[in-house]
Amino acid sequence: MQPIIIVLIILVVLVFIALIKTVQVIPQASAAIVERFGRYTRTLSAGLNIVVPFIDTIRNRIDLREQVVPFPPQPVITQDNLVVNIDTVIYYQVTDARAATYEVASYIQAIEQLTVTTLRNIIGGMDLERTLTSREEINAALRGVLDEATGKWGIRVNRVELKAIEPPTSIQDSMEKQMRADRDKRAAILTAEGVRQSQILTAEGEKQSQILRAEGEAKAAALRAEGEAQAIRTVFESIHAGDPDQKLLAYQYLQMLPKIAEGDANKLWIIPSELNDALKGLGGIVNIPGAPGSGGAGLGARDTAAKTPAPRRESPPFDKD
Repeated sequence: MQPIIIVLIILVVLVFIALIKTVQVIPQASAAIVERFGRYTRTLSAGLNIVVPFIDTIRNRIDLREQVVPFPPQPVITQDNLVVNIDTVIYYQVTDARAATYEVASYIQAIEQLTVTTLRNIIGGMDLERTLTSREEINAALRGVLDEATGKWGIRVNRVELKAIEPPTSIQDSMEKQMRADRDKRAAILTAEGVRQSQILTAEGEKQSQILRAEGEAKAAALRAEGEAQAIRTVFESIHAGDPDQKLLAYQYLQMLPKIAEGDANKLWIIPSELNDALKGLGGIVNIPGAPGSGGAGLGARDTAAKTPAPRRESPPFDKD
C-alpha cells in the first residue's frame, strides 16, 4: 500500500506542477515570449494565458511601459580640443517584445553605447561655446539617430535629455570670471543710466520750475504795472476833476519831499526854484502873524510885497548829509 500511496502523491504533485505551468498570468503593460523546443512560438499578452507544460517555455518577460535610463558621465572632445563630461537620460519604450528579445542581445547596453558614439560625433563638430548653448539641437540630433537605429530592435526612443555639460575646471573658472565681469558691467551701465535719468528729470523739473516762476513774476509785474497805471489814471482823473489850484499843488509837493530823501542812495538832491512860489502859497494858506507874506504884518507891508515882486533866483543844491 505504501508504494501505491507514494506514486499517487507523486502524480498529484506532477499534475499540480503541470497546472501551474499551463496557466500563465501576464500583468498589464507586460508581454512574455513563448518558445517550443527552443523556437519562438508566440507572444503572450496581458491576462490569463494557457501554454503546454513541459513543451512551451517562457523565454523572457518584458515591461512595455516607458523606461527612464540615466547613463554615467561620458568624456567627449569638442571641436576646439576641450574635454567635457556629459550626462544623458534616455526615455524609451519597447514596442515589439519579439524584436527586443531576438534582434539584440541587450538593448539597454546597446542604447548606451549608441548614445555615447552619437554624442561624440555630434559634439566633435561643435566648439565649447556652441555646445553649452545648443542643448536643444544636440537633443534633437541624438534622438533622431537613436530612434532610427533602435527601430529595428522594437524600441522607440521618446526623448533624450542632457542632464549636465561640465567643461574643464580651468574653463569653468574663466567662464565664472567672464560672467562676473559681465554682471559688473551691466550693473555699472544700469547705475549710470539711472543717474542719467535722475539728472535729466531733475534738470527738467528745475527748468519747469524756473519757467513757472518767470511766468508768475511776469504776470505779477504786469498786474502791478496795470495797477499802478490804473492808480495814476485815477489820480490824474481825480485831480483834473477837482480842478486844484496852485496852493494845493504846492502843499502836495512839500509832502513828497521827505519821500524823495528816504533812500540811502539819495546823498544829493536839488530844490527847484519853484519851491519859493510853493512856500509863498503856503504862507498865504497858513496866514501866520509875523511870518513873511502872512496876514500878521501890516497892510502896507503886504501891499509893498505885492507891488514889489521878489527877484527870482535859483536855489543852491542842498546836501542831505
